[in-house]
Amino acid sequence: MKHIIILGDGMADHKVASLGNKTLLQYGKPEYMNRLAREGRCGILKTIPEGFPPGSEVANTAILGYELDKVYEGRGPLEAASIGYEMSNDDFAIRCNIITIEDGRIVTHNGGNLETEEAAVLIDYLNEHLSNDRVKFITGIQYRHLLVIKGGNKNIVCNPPHDHPGELWQPLLVTAGNEDVDNDNNRLSPQETADIINDLIIKSQELLAKHPINIERAKQGKRQANSIWTWSGGYRPSMMTLSEQYPQIKTGAVISAVDLIRGIGHYAGLDIIEVEGATGLANTNYEGKAEAAIEALKKSDFVFVHVEATDEAGHDGDIELKLAAIDYLDKRLIKPIFEAVDKMEEPVCIAILPDHPTPVEKRIHVNEPVPFLVWHKGIEPDSVMNYDEDSCKEGCYGTLQPTEFIKEFMNIN
Repeated sequence: MKHIIILGDGMADHKVASLGNKTLLQYGKPEYMNRLAREGRCGILKTIPEGFPPGSEVANTAILGYELDKVYEGRGPLEAASIGYEMSNDDFAIRCNIITIEDGRIVTHNGGNLETEEAAVLIDYLNEHLSNDRVKFITGIQYRHLLVIKGGNKNIVCNPPHDHPGELWQPLLVTAGNEDVDNDNNRLSPQETADIINDLIIKSQELLAKHPINIERAKQGKRQANSIWTWSGGYRPSMMTLSEQYPQIKTGAVISAVDLIRGIGHYAGLDIIEVEGATGLANTNYEGKAEAAIEALKKSDFVFVHVEATDEAGHDGDIELKLAAIDYLDKRLIKPIFEAVDKMEEPVCIAILPDHPTPVEKRIHVNEPVPFLVWHKGIEPDSVMNYDEDSCKEGCYGTLQPTEFIKEFMNIN
């Protein structure tokens, strides 16, 4: 039995009054998700271990069965692995968004949907003016980049920009954590690290405001990519591969437009498959991802397909866009994968789930359990008829704890 996980980032939601007090999954009625739920088995999964923030770096790592208290180092190191930056033991790597600030407030976490081509120019510009022997910026994808600080200390408190839309930015600057926790004399203190980052944030605003890209964006009525914002940093992680944990996984692959997910895949020992036109937005190449997943299943025992579009629409607070992203995921990715799997000689087990809810009316991640479904040929269905946040509570799996899902899934042979 081969296994494939299809994950719609932030797909779960709350009930929305304008949709007849239904969630987006209930209102949208995704045909193939509902079919697989009806023909398969369902449950609810807690993806965020106690004491951890409800971020994708936490949830996706937990979904793959890793114990966060043993391996968690934040997004930065995971994205470094995806980008191809090999961290040294004294590196501290932290996610560095390029965001939009207007009238002293964080307007958007993504710099007005900044594209990689423009972002790369801005990152080079920041390196030219701000990098030194201690700090440097590493170009990622779209608005998602890295700041690396030699000897930086991870014991700092950061505020993810997507959790604070519309809020004043200055009170959200980095602060030092407990100086006595995990203190390494070979590293900067938490306060020194926070001071460096905050100074970079302020200087980036001065520099980016004058850059020709932002001057032109302003002329075109676009949001300006006018500040860096850092969050979720750590040191080089130590993780066992999935093959080391599950002998039935001899080869595996990950398909995602997001550096974070590719980084998790890298440390999990999965091959990273590039898909042309994969953007992380609603305009991503769903068909290309589906085709890549189908081809990967012919060669690999395990495939992890991640789609970011639903999460981005949730952060934007765009109900129509998130409904469209769910529909695209259903018809343009899940449908072709299901139809191909249904014809394969070797049986394939499919799981579909989000990593966390990103409610459109809150625009932030929330720490709540998510619905999941499991399907393969010959599975005995439970009583669930639709795939949504309420229906899956009645599924035969009940409610699973973070690391239990992958064990149940991989035990299906």
